[in-house]
Amino acid sequence: MLPPAIAIFSSLLKNEGHDCRLFDTTYWEIPEEGLLNNDEYKEKNLHVRPYQKAPIDVTLKTTDVFSEFVNEVESFDPQLIAVSSTEDMFPLGIKLLSKIPKKVRPPVIIGGMVATFAPELVISFDEIDILCVGDGENALINLCKKIEKGLDYSHVQGLWVKKNGSVTKNPMDTAFSINDVPIPDVGLFEEARFYKPFDGKNYRTFPVETHRGCPYKCAYCNSPSKEKIYKDAGEVYFRLKDVDGVRRELLHYKENFGAEYFYFWADTFLAWSDQYFEEFAEMYKSDIDLPFWCQTRPETLTEQRVSMLKEMGIHRMGLGLEHGNEEFRAKMLDRKVSSNKIVEDLKILNHFDVKYSVNNIIGFPNETRELAMDTIRINRRINADTRNMYTFTPFHGTPLRQIAVEQGLIAKDLIVKSLSSPTVLDMPQFSAKEIGGLKRCFVPYVLLEEDRWPEIQMAESFTEEGDAKWESLMEECRVRYFDQFLPELDDY
Repeated sequence: MLPPAIAIFSSLLKNEGHDCRLFDTTYWEIPEEGLLNNDEYKEKNLHVRPYQKAPIDVTLKTTDVFSEFVNEVESFDPQLIAVSSTEDMFPLGIKLLSKIPKKVRPPVIIGGMVATFAPELVISFDEIDILCVGDGENALINLCKKIEKGLDYSHVQGLWVKKNGSVTKNPMDTAFSINDVPIPDVGLFEEARFYKPFDGKNYRTFPVETHRGCPYKCAYCNSPSKEKIYKDAGEVYFRLKDVDGVRRELLHYKENFGAEYFYFWADTFLAWSDQYFEEFAEMYKSDIDLPFWCQTRPETLTEQRVSMLKEMGIHRMGLGLEHGNEEFRAKMLDRKVSSNKIVEDLKILNHFDVKYSVNNIIGFPNETRELAMDTIRINRRINADTRNMYTFTPFHGTPLRQIAVEQGLIAKDLIVKSLSSPTVLDMPQFSAKEIGGLKRCFVPYVLLEEDRWPEIQMAESFTEEGDAKWESLMEECRVRYFDQFLPELDDY
């Protein structure tokens, strides 16, 4: 999905009279950086349904991404380069920036989770001049005002500013009012970025923000840390957008961009009061009436809420299960909910015929193979439409990262890759090779008969024989569980 933050910042800056240009690396496949097509990976591993290509030509670019970036910088001649980066993309960002000749490189500001939770590490790179901690709206506007007027910007709130070898660390700025966030400038992106596959079919899809923050404390997520830094600054992290504001944005995409589908990107979509949800549902049914996707936690589901979602036209839902062992889930992940409740809550979706995918994670600190098998066992009790298993990634800002550092499983300053990448944790009781093998066999373990588990275990081995067995099992799963549901091309 196109990144909403960039579109929001572009809209804010254009409202202030600034000119913005986007350099988007999405359509370059960069094997040497480990950046391949994640959709293809998910389809191959049956984490998603096999899907059709978008009804618009999406051709990967074969030119050199680094030369193209330098050419863009030199032709546009910006006064500021702003980088929004997740941790796994940070090394690519640094490599891109390093290719710009120093004589033409303007100041560079970076924001995002890696900047917020690893500021000392990020600001140490020569390519980074400024970083933003927390919300970036106010900070970026104030920074650009200073640059425009030729004023010193060393003391802009929310920014760490590096000049002449020293760093000025300013306190976090006040939280930006979510109701003042402008409609994102999605027109900044190429047309193809609007298309996203759901349930095997591509839709013209737009991401929509309903709230920021999450009230839960999951140890594999950085939300608890974000809540703490906001609280320490005297601010509130969880902020809900007025229904009228969401309505304006939805109608903008529907009327001006031909939206066919909406993607609500909140961490926990149903972390709302019943009153807000009822108001939101009535607005959506009467004014929008398009299919949508959202994600939430099983324990936020009720018969009434799912019934309302169905009336609104929900198409699919993603749910975080993460681990199947109740004691481990409570102690290590800080998710104190019983396995039976999770299973029963998800049955509500089946009752209302709402398709859903369940997210799982393998390779946590202190996990064992037997504990991981409990995740497979609980998934066999759930009638999900699709399911996936990712490796635990100790991103900066997550409580479990600190445990991994303390146990000597990772270096303190390690920059980690995405959830789809091989694990960086190689534990005595659960090796990286074991984690990788079990992860790739997750779908056959869940879908095929339990008396075939010894056969499936053979496919965990990363050998020629193991690879062949895995390919055979995955083909069987595709034929038995997926091919019959593939949409017809004439559905468009």
